[in-house]
Amino acid sequence: MAQARKAYEIGNPALRSPRSTEYEAFARVTRALKSAASRDAPGKSETIRALHENRRLWTLLAASVADDDNGLPDDLRARLFYLYEFTTVHTRRVLRGEAGIDPLVDVNAAVMAGLRGPGGGT
Repeated sequence: MAQARKAYEIGNPALRSPRSTEYEAFARVTRALKSAASRDAPGKSETIRALHENRRLWTLLAASVADDDNGLPDDLRARLFYLYEFTTVHTRRVLRGEAGIDPLVDVNAAVMAGLRGPGGGT
C-alpha cells in the first residue's frame, strides 16, 4: 500500500479526489512515454524508465482490480485487468525493439478519458 500511495502522490492529496489522483498518475506516466517515444530509441534509458513507470502503474492498478473488495463492476475490473496484461506483453515487445510505444500511450489515454468521465472533468 505504501508503494501505491507513493506512486499516486501528487500535490496535496487532501485536496484531490481518488479519481483525479489516478488521472494525474496516468497523465504523468503518459507524458513520460510520449517524451521517450519522441527522443529515444527502444533500449535507451529514457524509454526504459518510462516503460518501467508505466508497468508499475499498471501493476498497481491490476492488484487493485483483482482485490475482492474493489467496488468497480466486475466487467470493468475484467477489462482493466486485460489492459494490464496487454501492456505487460506489449512492453516486452517494445523493449525487444519489436513494437512502438504508441499503443501504450493510446491505452493510457483511453483510461484517462474514462477517468475524466462523460463531463470531461476530473
